[in-house]
Amino acid sequence: MRTILFLMISGLAMAQSRTVWDGVYTPEQAKRGQERYNAECSACHGSSLSGGESAPPLAGSDFLPNWSGLTVGDLFERVRKTMPVGKAGKLSREMNADIVAYVLAFNEFPPGDKELPKATEFLMEIRIEATKPEKK
Repeated sequence: MRTILFLMISGLAMAQSRTVWDGVYTPEQAKRGQERYNAECSACHGSSLSGGESAPPLAGSDFLPNWSGLTVGDLFERVRKTMPVGKAGKLSREMNADIVAYVLAFNEFPPGDKELPKATEFLMEIRIEATKPEKK
């Protein structure tokens, strides 16, 4: 029983320590996301993710402070449930994950060797941190 409890606590600690700085998407996924973003999002959010008249920015100092401390799952769910405007839910989970990967890449978070998952419960384990955490 103690072993199981220790493994559960260890797993929770590992999940909580994962951030966007740990390489949570692949370059290929971000490339697909860029194509999808250009087709579905850029008309409102701009080609440079800087936002528009009625759409908030998805990059830089007007974006990162608002999302820092939240999770990639929070961002994914916002995109999944509210975008594109007037057609919410039109895109598949895979398309949304690709778009989020592109947003992460555009914000200069490093890529990794595994694609960003499309399951919200896994995305909730990845924190968005505006600044790179110091190595312990």
